[in-house]
Amino acid sequence: MSARPTASAGVHAILVHGMGRTPVSMLLLAKRLRAAGMTPHLFAYSAAFERWLPCVERLRKFITARAGDQRFIVVGHSLGCVLTRAVLPSLARAPELGVFLAPPTMASSYAIKLSRWRVFRLLTGEMGQLLARQEFMDTLPIPDIPLRVYAGIKGPRGSWMPFGDEPNDGILSVKEVQLGEIPVQLLPTIHTVIMNSRQVASDIVATVSS
Repeated sequence: MSARPTASAGVHAILVHGMGRTPVSMLLLAKRLRAAGMTPHLFAYSAAFERWLPCVERLRKFITARAGDQRFIVVGHSLGCVLTRAVLPSLARAPELGVFLAPPTMASSYAIKLSRWRVFRLLTGEMGQLLARQEFMDTLPIPDIPLRVYAGIKGPRGSWMPFGDEPNDGILSVKEVQLGEIPVQLLPTIHTVIMNSRQVASDIVATVSS
């Protein structure tokens, strides 16, 4: 007797990795979503070698080609969330859900500090510089779709640490992840591996299936 299809079956999931990472970083999440019947698609880009606007346009074409006229969601990590916010207004069809994992929503204090270093500028290109500019971050619209926003809180804390006693994921404080009035789900993890949280995958499947 064949298994009954789940409510998430046939839903396409566009996964957009963070700066300095590759699609490999999203493979575990992709595997978990695939096990729930979803079809993951991994978007690849290089912050060091790509310009901002061409990358946003390439993401638009990627989403259009993979999702077609079928149900789809978008999952971003870090800079991938910024790319997602930029591309959403240009899509012919909006995703039914956006999942933002550790999204920088204001000029990142880390990016501001590191942007002064030539090595950082070389490794992160135009996109890394944009993350350090509040005027750029202010141009990004808050998506008009259902959103789930997650922040890690296992970064080091203490009066001598970069974020002091603020909860953080080692790269961003929770305050830097807050997007308008959207509730932030706190996870006991750090920035670079937040996408591997089982809760993230479970929440996505539950939300899509509801």
